[in-house]
Amino acid sequence: MSGGPVAAWGVAVAVGVLTGHTWCNAGRWLRRPPSGPVRAGEPVAVLLPVRDEATRVVSCLRALLAQRGVPELEIVVLDDGSTDGTAEVVRAVAAGDPRVRLLDGAPLPPGWLGKPHACQQLADRAGPDATVLVFVDADVTLAPSAVAAAVHTLRSASAVLLSPYPRIVAGSPAQRLVQPLLQWLWLTFLPLPAMERSRRPSLAAAGGQFLVLDRAGYRRAGGHAAVRDRILEDIELARAVKRSGGRIALADGSGLADCRMYGSWAELRDGYAKSLWAAFGPPAGAAVVVSLLLVLYVLPPLLAVAGVLAGAPTVALAGLLGYLLGVAGRLVSAASTGGRGWPDALAHPLSVVVLGWLTFRSYHLRRRGRLRWRGRPVR
Repeated sequence: MSGGPVAAWGVAVAVGVLTGHTWCNAGRWLRRPPSGPVRAGEPVAVLLPVRDEATRVVSCLRALLAQRGVPELEIVVLDDGSTDGTAEVVRAVAAGDPRVRLLDGAPLPPGWLGKPHACQQLADRAGPDATVLVFVDADVTLAPSAVAAAVHTLRSASAVLLSPYPRIVAGSPAQRLVQPLLQWLWLTFLPLPAMERSRRPSLAAAGGQFLVLDRAGYRRAGGHAAVRDRILEDIELARAVKRSGGRIALADGSGLADCRMYGSWAELRDGYAKSLWAAFGPPAGAAVVVSLLLVLYVLPPLLAVAGVLAGAPTVALAGLLGYLLGVAGRLVSAASTGGRGWPDALAHPLSVVVLGWLTFRSYHLRRRGRLRWRGRPVR
């Protein structure tokens, strides 16, 4: 194993640096919305796009109706061509509450994807007095003070766009392997202070499950019309805000919202297939990123085993240290975002392998023109 110890220790040091960055992001730089009651103090429109969400929209809408601290609140729901009775469920839950308006979505125009089109219609139809727009997905359940706390955080950050990442609810072992990587990736690789201060659109992150925007800034950025054909419309909207001169911010929303994005492994697999190719850019770039992740987080435990079998204790020790540092980064991420730490973090190398396979599958299906989501082709 000539040269093995140097390479093994190099990988361990790199993982240690990244885990230290995760700790700094989570412990010092990640915004924490207030946990107690807060009064929003300005008109707010909560915008809920739904398409075949009859089984999910009940808890979401009930939580919206239970919001406190927002004296001027309207809830606008847009039914985007549902075929499962979603509109009837919305009417039943709203029960005539005057704060709720249910809209029928217009046909999808050429050049638009479904969610940006639904969100733009909602923004256009929000009441004229609303100064803050809150976009929520149907798989999100908000705490009673979530909207008021998020609006308070938006204003205190002097931001146009705030993304309070919800606590991700992962039911099955397969979901627990993959879903926590959403928060872990940006906590590990994205410098949060630079992201907030820099005007570079490339330094941007956002989660579309729960987005809070200043309405005037949203309009200056072009709204969802500026990202009409983008699969990752949330991140692209954050970049549009930056290009228009606005500030964006991330926050730990685990105390404000829960989100169960997928109900099964098949939904998760297809959901990641539609978007991973857009997240990583050209295939060559994706190959570099995935290879780097594999070297940093999958190679160390393999080196530990190989070192033991080859009688190379230095390599084995470096590999074990690299593995444990990777696990520590996953634990820090879980603790700061309301996720599950033990024992899931021990399987972090397997999580990275599954992410690599999902990424390869996404590019493969896109090249063959076989990507679909919610009954619509993804182009």
